[in-house]
Order: sequence, then C-alpha cells, then structure tokens
Amino acid sequence: MTGVGDMFGGVSSETFLGLPKAAPGELDGARAAILGADTATPYRAVGPFAAGGADALRKGAADYAGTTGHWNFDLDAVALPEGFAVDCGDLPVDPADGPGNRALIEGAIREVAGQGAVPVLIGGDDSVPIPVIAVLGPEPLWIVQVDAHIDWRDEVEGERFGLSSNMRRASEMGHVEGIIQIGQRGIGSARAADVAAARDWGAHLIAAGALHDGADPLAALPEGARVCLVFDFDGLDPAIMPAVLAPTSGGLSYWQAVRIVEGIEAKARIAGITMAEFVTERDIGGQGAVLGAQLLTTWLGIIAQRAARTG
Repeated sequence: MTGVGDMFGGVSSETFLGLPKAAPGELDGARAAILGADTATPYRAVGPFAAGGADALRKGAADYAGTTGHWNFDLDAVALPEGFAVDCGDLPVDPADGPGNRALIEGAIREVAGQGAVPVLIGGDDSVPIPVIAVLGPEPLWIVQVDAHIDWRDEVEGERFGLSSNMRRASEMGHVEGIIQIGQRGIGSARAADVAAARDWGAHLIAAGALHDGADPLAALPEGARVCLVFDFDGLDPAIMPAVLAPTSGGLSYWQAVRIVEGIEAKARIAGITMAEFVTERDIGGQGAVLGAQLLTTWLGIIAQRAARTG
C-alpha cells in the first residue's frame, strides 16, 4: 500500500527529516543540531519515564524524510535550506548516573553552541533542560518555558536536579537574566511557596487561561535577548498531544506554539531549545509524534528564516 511518504517523496532514514548525521563537534557549517537524551537526572520513583521520546519524534517525521526542499505552508516557504540542520543522534545517558549525564549533556551542547549553531535537545524528562541552560552562558540568557507546570520545587525525594526543579535551578544561574513561563494550568506539584518563590524572583507567569484570553506572552522579553526555549509537551492541549504523563485540559494549540517561536525570533534570538516529556506509551496511533515532528520542523524553518535575514 502506498503511504504518505511515498506520495510526498519521503525516503527511509534514521535521522529527523532525513537530515545529515553529524557529531556534535563536527557540524560542517550547520546552523542547528538535533540531539536526543532519554534523561538527565530521573527520580528514583519513576525512572526515565520519557525514554525513547527522541526516537518517537524521528519516526513521527519519517513520512517527510528527505522533503526539506518542499514547500511548508506553515511557513509559506521551503521547509529548510539545504545544510541548515543536522542530527547528532542520541547521547548515551545512564539513568543511574545523574551527575555523569549532566556533564555529558553539557559537553555536547557546549560543542554545538561553540560552532555558532543552535542546539536542539529532544526527548527525555524535564531534568534535561538544567544542563542545557547551564552551558548557554556566560552571556546573558532569557528562558521562555512552555509547560503546564512551573517547575520551581527546590527538591523532590532529596533530588535537586530533577524534572520539577528546572526553573528553580535556572534562577540560581548568574547568566539567567529573566524567565517567562507560559501555559501553566490545573493542579500540579507546585506548592504556594514555590509560586511565591517564582514571583519573588521575578519570573513572568502567563497562565494558559490568560494566554487564551489574549495576553501577550512575550511582552517582557527584551529586544535582542538570547533565549533558551524550554518546551514541555504537556504545554500543549491533550486533545492534540496525548503523549504526556499529566494530561491537563486547556493547553496550547499547535498555532500558539508556532507563534511563540515566531515572536521570539521577531524580537530576540533563540540560542537553544529543549523539547521534553514525550511519553511514548501514552501516544495514540502516533498522533503525538507526528504533531511534535511537525512543530519542530516548523520551528527550525522559523529559525532558518531569521538566519537568512540577519546572516
């Protein structure tokens, strides 16, 4: 039976969108590099529950592998310029070695960023952003987080580098100048003290309800800022993204997620992306993986358009 890939010109590939393979230290001029990681510092109680997320997103893009020269109507442009991005595969993390994983991720991100490329780390839980944010200094950095939760716990089960603490740890990094958090809703792990800590630090919290009511999520973002986008799949509404641990109604649409990246690139510059908490066993017929792949493809195209404008 003919599939979508056959009709659209897709090819068999193990990389995202059929992009060239590369090592983190040898990008051959690429401006963006995709890396996968199953976890950084998992909690003992749940382990690496988002393992396999990077591979799922690659499979979600499989029907469109080799079609980066085709027109992407979400951009009204060619999907990606030739040579713009590469796929560096998955980092060999060990769920039993949090410190080692963080060092491994930091090293890979440092290599990519050191060549002037945007590191895009996919898969894994929300402990993964901590080492990414840490290594994107020492230049000043803003964080734009899209998440159903605010992740300001100081520790959980004695672990300070887990998925519920990424924004708290980021707030302690000297190069992080500002934090914008978009999409929080429902009841999560945050206590009143955690919300107070976020607000006292100066984090800008734009709840999902406020976003749907028309709030500008990027009003506080300074012109010309360097930005790390910390994207959790549960920031999207579960009606379109089933592959999450804690589905909560009222989340973002695909287009809201696209517009946030367009807004960042219109006034600032993305220096790194993490795309985490894709829970493969919760997906339904690959729906979430295809959506995540489409979203990442469009984001890469937006970044490429800005690079073409600014050089």
